[in-house]
Amino acid sequence: MIRAFDALSLPVLRWLDPEDAHRLAIQGLRFLPPVKPRTDDPKLAVRAFGLNFPNPVGLAAGFDKSAEVPDALLRLGFGFVEIGSVTPKPQFGNPRPRLFRLERDEAVINRMGFNNDGADAALRRLAARAQNGGIVGVNVGANKDSPDRVADYVKLIETFAPVASYFTVNISSPNTPGLRNLQEGALLDDLLAKVIDARERVRQKAGDTPVLLKIAPDLSLAQLDDVVHVARSRKVDGMIVSNTTIGRPSTLREQMRAKEQGGLSGRPLFRLSTRMVAETYVRVEGAFPLIGVGGIDSGGAALTKIRAGASLIQLYSSLVYKGLGLVEDIKRDLASTLLRTGRDSLSEIVGADAATLTAEDWPTL
Repeated sequence: MIRAFDALSLPVLRWLDPEDAHRLAIQGLRFLPPVKPRTDDPKLAVRAFGLNFPNPVGLAAGFDKSAEVPDALLRLGFGFVEIGSVTPKPQFGNPRPRLFRLERDEAVINRMGFNNDGADAALRRLAARAQNGGIVGVNVGANKDSPDRVADYVKLIETFAPVASYFTVNISSPNTPGLRNLQEGALLDDLLAKVIDARERVRQKAGDTPVLLKIAPDLSLAQLDDVVHVARSRKVDGMIVSNTTIGRPSTLREQMRAKEQGGLSGRPLFRLSTRMVAETYVRVEGAFPLIGVGGIDSGGAALTKIRAGASLIQLYSSLVYKGLGLVEDIKRDLASTLLRTGRDSLSEIVGADAATLTAEDWPTL
């Protein structure tokens, strides 16, 4: 069914304006038949952040910003889905056009600006599906015009704790002015201290909700040292590496389109984001797991990200070019690798290449 859907929908969606295509995809998923997903190979199961993931392939934040179709996405075979970024108040985001395909590079540039329906709408939807099971994380962000962005994150933690499988604190989007400043030492320490305190305050009523930190791929290694130090000292449950990049590789074919402002994702981000996974992995020293994101468009790319240090992975931009069938392709390839190498779980190869990768020349953008 998914193959047939891809064959019919991809040419149509690629013909449309990217944001219109995205809206149409969301609407289409609303009508997806409630088919039970294929059972995953038990060897693909991952235990991370205190949660049991049926497989390591997740959908990154940015697709289902307002929690409209998380269950439909889980039925497509994802091991977990991350909704958001959600902000306390509804937000239109930046003016259109703000989403651009770089077709020949299999890349995307976006400057969406945290457009979403706001916390109240997302909360209603997540509360309505709370008994359905499945891992649905909530990516939280601050309103652009907020006088106190830290307070926004705290409010969202308190609001969504009863319905979130985990939280992602998104301070790495390049599309909200000044947001990435929250990755800096003292500001990050203050933010995480208050976020973790909020999580602890609601723990008795909402249970133990893991808190993850999502970082940019454009950090220097000195900045990464500081981020990891703060994350470890504040005892976050994990990190997501990484968000989109503001860099533009000289190798991009779509040079005119590449001049658009915003974050670049897709295949050109793969080497940099994978190197950042490895660099983060060696600094974390097993204190918590990582989710690897950026340019994963095949089973081989997923395996490389895992061997760099990711316990779980997330996709988004590659689905624009490869379709939803990519999810099953990646899972099949990972299961075949485990069978061929005689391993019982992916945990046996997480970080196997991290030290080697950190010794290589820095990937150029």
